[in-house]
Amino acid sequence: MNSPDNFRDRALQFFPGGSNGEYGIPEGDAPVVERGHGCRVWDTDGREYLDMTMAWGSALVGHAHPKVLEAAVAAADKGANFAAINRPMVELAERIADLSLCVERIRFVASGTEATMLCLRTARAATGRPKILKFEGAYHGQHPEGVTSLVGSDPPDLPQPDSSGTGAPWVERDVLVAPYNDLAATRRILSDHAADLAAVIVEPLHRCIPPVDGFLKGLREVTAKLGIVLVFDEVVTGFRLALGGAQEYYGVSPDLVAYGKGLGGGFPIGAFGGRVDVMDAVNEHRLPGPNYAWSASTTGGNPVSSAAALAAIDVFSEPGVYDRLHSMGRLLRERLGQALDQAGEVAQVLGDGPLAQAVFLDRPVQSHRDWLAADRQRGRAVMLELLRRGVFLNPMGTKIYLSLAHAEPDLNELASRFTAALKATRPS
Repeated sequence: MNSPDNFRDRALQFFPGGSNGEYGIPEGDAPVVERGHGCRVWDTDGREYLDMTMAWGSALVGHAHPKVLEAAVAAADKGANFAAINRPMVELAERIADLSLCVERIRFVASGTEATMLCLRTARAATGRPKILKFEGAYHGQHPEGVTSLVGSDPPDLPQPDSSGTGAPWVERDVLVAPYNDLAATRRILSDHAADLAAVIVEPLHRCIPPVDGFLKGLREVTAKLGIVLVFDEVVTGFRLALGGAQEYYGVSPDLVAYGKGLGGGFPIGAFGGRVDVMDAVNEHRLPGPNYAWSASTTGGNPVSSAAALAAIDVFSEPGVYDRLHSMGRLLRERLGQALDQAGEVAQVLGDGPLAQAVFLDRPVQSHRDWLAADRQRGRAVMLELLRRGVFLNPMGTKIYLSLAHAEPDLNELASRFTAALKATRPS
């Protein structure tokens, strides 16, 4: 019988692989987190970790931020959820509309997955068209379109999608896939299928791959010309690259936008919004007729999450916040790059803003197929070694997230452990 204090073994009894999703840590090695504060977490064995995943980026303000907690507790004292429009929800809608280039109407849900899923359903309803286009390697949440052409290692010829991991073979009929950062190829696909395409969904910062000059603006121009709804998935970039998100940072306005992660200050939240004429597709006055998309959420916009989000936006609005996030991000990528160079590794560091990713490849990475060509086994070995050395992150080789709680000494600590991990995992 397991010891009542052995939470790792207890977790293995109920969670496949001892995980709640994606980490892929060897069975029995995954820490069970007890608490977090700032940019640190502690597991049930009392071990301290420098956190470089920050709840997959949702704790952008840091763990247990006092202003966010104070706002959430005060809201909870009045009732945790009403499944109805409430005061903090209205105030949050107003704040987001003031900051977003495209939000004229908005709806709240409980996660980024729901937000992107409903953007696509709304676009289909508004246009009456069946298909959507996404970019190869993009993750847009746990619905089938969000996972399409993400996890497979042998991608088909574009624009054919890869249904691996979706559990939904119908995506091969309803999803088209284009190469990120290749505007010419994307234009051809859009022009060939314009009559059937409801929407194009894009992460403006594609995982950690920045857009090349002109790509997002060109995408905006061609979708507008063809009457295709342009959706920005800002679940990651929203409030992270700028107060107005990637729309502000890159100077491109979509038709619909999805938010999540950092907006909630660590509390669960999602939102989708955009142009009046497109968002009117979720208006119940259209029920049950055509061009209507059912949209409702039991906990979406609950007063606790909404109050936490308002407090988080207050924190993000403080002077110098984005200068600091970008400065720390540049320093992070510089430190990691120096460690790779000193170790003689054939590798590079991707990212923008407070995001980074080390990729073991000898040529520039501008698309998913470039990333697939990298030595991902090497990357995973280094990430697992970092975890063993007290750095909490996702060893699947995805993003390293900074928060407002990180400071230069934390980055120096990470760089030191990264150097040690490179040395310890170097092939003999």
